[in-house]
Amino acid sequence: MSYVIIFILLWPFKMLMKPFHQRKGRNLVIQTAKIGDFVNITPLLKHLKKSDVLISKTVLPLAGRDSTIESCFLIEEYKNSLLGKIRLAFKLLNRYENVYLLQPNSTNAFYAAFCNAKYKAFLIAYTRKWYHGIFYQTADVVRLHQKTDFTLESYLKLADASLSAESYSKHATYPLWKPERTLPELTENNKIKIGISISAGNKAKTIPTAVWIKILNILAGMPCQFYVFGPENEQKYLDQLLEKLGNSENIISLIGKLELQEVPYAISQMDMYIASDSGNIYIADAVNIPVVCLAGPCDLTEQHPTCAPLILTPEDKKLIPESFIFSAPYKFRHSAEELFALSDTQLDKIRSFVMNKVFQGQSHV
Repeated sequence: MSYVIIFILLWPFKMLMKPFHQRKGRNLVIQTAKIGDFVNITPLLKHLKKSDVLISKTVLPLAGRDSTIESCFLIEEYKNSLLGKIRLAFKLLNRYENVYLLQPNSTNAFYAAFCNAKYKAFLIAYTRKWYHGIFYQTADVVRLHQKTDFTLESYLKLADASLSAESYSKHATYPLWKPERTLPELTENNKIKIGISISAGNKAKTIPTAVWIKILNILAGMPCQFYVFGPENEQKYLDQLLEKLGNSENIISLIGKLELQEVPYAISQMDMYIASDSGNIYIADAVNIPVVCLAGPCDLTEQHPTCAPLILTPEDKKLIPESFIFSAPYKFRHSAEELFALSDTQLDKIRSFVMNKVFQGQSHV
């Protein structure tokens, strides 16, 4: 509600500055969520060719190496003080011809509405507040996004209603950025290289250790090498796994060894990636690596990998999805053991998927 008050107070200054609007055809894309969500806006960035972005600093290592992006504004640098909020508002005010609001929370809707752009296209989601109406009054196009809609397509249609999810491919960086150093762990070998994320940014989406053991066991008869990706704070999850495994010779830890900008290239060296609905799943999908995604509490109708993935949802019908793109809680009614449980049939699907994908032209064959 505070952003509405700021917007009303600043409205006279917005109107006063409107005659000085810079008509240079520049684009502003607003999406301040985390890694997976950033990857899913890249088809729109590709369509727009060049854009400035208002993003979270979390994804700056990717955005800063993306040729479709010119300038990055980091929301964390402005949102914590009234003066900072106003400073950013006036920085953005007259710079843009086109503004695209992809994550419609109060903060982002305020900045999008305050811009004196010729064309403003706003996504409106199922989590909207009644007072957001004042912001949407400033838009030229308002597109309703529901839980049954595919976010990637909703984003594209803000720019052109004729576009579809097939119009543009995703990317993590464009072009794929290759670091100067290459970890010795990633050198070529004749094994099936499978990347895994044993946790997620939202810890409630962490696959239990017992489930990982089942996955590793079902693949035990194949020449697999497992690479564990993640930041340093996920070491405890790997320790729990190693403690319960009888043999861990085929597990290589990359935890804490990669900066975010190095992750896409490292994942591109894999043959397969397995994780819950998390950022690395979407990075893998963006670099055309087959993925196995355990949906757990997430409804993947709205946002999901697109490169022929294997998506496994809970078989128990009482475990209805509770996590959505614009409404993602950090606690769920059911335990992770229930949400991520895998039946024998699902485990067989994982084994068959790995065998089929790997032996259809992967590098070590």
